[in-house]
Amino acid sequence: MLKNIPATLSPDLLWCLSSMGHAERLVLVDRNFPAHDVARHTSTGKLIELPGLDIPQATRAILSVMPLDDFIPAPVSRMQVVGDPERLLPMQAEVHQIAKDAEGRDVGMEALERFAFYEAAKKGFCVVRTSEFRPYGCFLFTMGVIFDGR
Repeated sequence: MLKNIPATLSPDLLWCLSSMGHAERLVLVDRNFPAHDVARHTSTGKLIELPGLDIPQATRAILSVMPLDDFIPAPVSRMQVVGDPERLLPMQAEVHQIAKDAEGRDVGMEALERFAFYEAAKKGFCVVRTSEFRPYGCFLFTMGVIFDGR
């Protein structure tokens, strides 16, 4: 048993997070994402389910233990809205704010075209699927480095 770990982080997800190295990417997606197909191409081939959680809840839990990369301008990537690539949906803005709050700094977030996102996701470490019902709840989080021994 562990303490100070959010109960929403499953053992499989904790294993993935603790196994990831600097610059590897965690794929966090909504229930509409082709998760099984993409997951089989990832480093681990793992699909981890977080039933009952939406994207903001999962993001808060994950980023409570996962540092984001501060060597790159945008350690968070989101899927662009098809036909309106500049549009930032409220849930996407919320995830961006959660990332900034978790890091205690400004965190860049880039937008990837839908099929570019799928290709980037296939190069991820693992796929984490939530019960998020809102579209475009698809993100990549790039693992950072812990400098102070935490």
